[in-house]
Amino acid sequence: MTTTRRTLTRTDLAPFARAVGHTLNDVTRLRGGSKKGVYRLAFQDRSTAVAYVWSPDEDLWDAGPGDPRDPFSHASGLTLFTAAANRLAAAGVRAPRLLHADPTHTHLPADVAIVEDLPGGTLEDLLDGAPAAVPKAKAHADADELERMAALLDTLHSCTGPSFGKVAVVDNGVSSYGGSCAAVVLERALSDLAELAAREPRVTAVHPQLADLLGVLAVQIHPRTEPPTLIHGELGPDHVRVTPDGDLALIDIEGLMYFDVEWEHVFLRLRFGHHYDALRTDGLDEDRLRLYRLATHLSLVAGPLRLLDVGDFHDPEFMRGIAEHHLGQVLSLLENAS
Repeated sequence: MTTTRRTLTRTDLAPFARAVGHTLNDVTRLRGGSKKGVYRLAFQDRSTAVAYVWSPDEDLWDAGPGDPRDPFSHASGLTLFTAAANRLAAAGVRAPRLLHADPTHTHLPADVAIVEDLPGGTLEDLLDGAPAAVPKAKAHADADELERMAALLDTLHSCTGPSFGKVAVVDNGVSSYGGSCAAVVLERALSDLAELAAREPRVTAVHPQLADLLGVLAVQIHPRTEPPTLIHGELGPDHVRVTPDGDLALIDIEGLMYFDVEWEHVFLRLRFGHHYDALRTDGLDEDRLRLYRLATHLSLVAGPLRLLDVGDFHDPEFMRGIAEHHLGQVLSLLENAS
């Protein structure tokens, strides 16, 4: 059944404009993430800001609160956002600057953050050749933008943590669940596989073989002595904004964590496609990459199907296409392993 969700209005968000010293003139709901509402606030002096609102009405997953000690739990909420923003600032990686936060639900029954508006488009817009979305940027992404992205990754991935897990957990001295990054990935992959085997006949038919393959890939991974790396977790070009002055800034940062850098690179390769060659780095563990690649494909089948179960995603055919594509990748990896 489709849930009726209420879009916030000028009246709802006016108190947050006043909290940052402005009078609200207009509100535009931006299409973006599926876990929070994103609204552009236009002020009377013609400046703008962006409101992030974490509430059940804005969370298309209907997942409810998760346990942040699970590195892959639902990455949503002001606590995760502020911890990630602080860590990125300390690392020298740009993200939208926090202007105001309301953890006490003073004006709305939800966590709310007001952040600076970065009005340029995304790196994905440039890669797709959509210069209109990036007004002052070049008409297409070239080596300059990808070099900047590679430099951003170098800065991000040069930072490490004392243990793996979400930044909000680890930086507060709390331990995450699981014995290692690889063990956590394996557990999640097996859970996704079991879920898919119960609903998708093509997975049901090869469930034992896929479970065996996950086990084989996992035992090939040797313990790692290096500390875990700071990673975004879902870093595609749509999560990188290109500012009018050409800087790159990360958005949707709530999932920021310390983890194996191979997890980041599997996602980078998927989302950047042929542009990934400019972001590739030496020294990655091929055994981890193999396990994480299969686990990521399984997640990108299970996750979209889960989202479609809720019933009100704006483009269900697009989400079904993602699930179908990654199911094909899962079956191809199994066939190639035989």
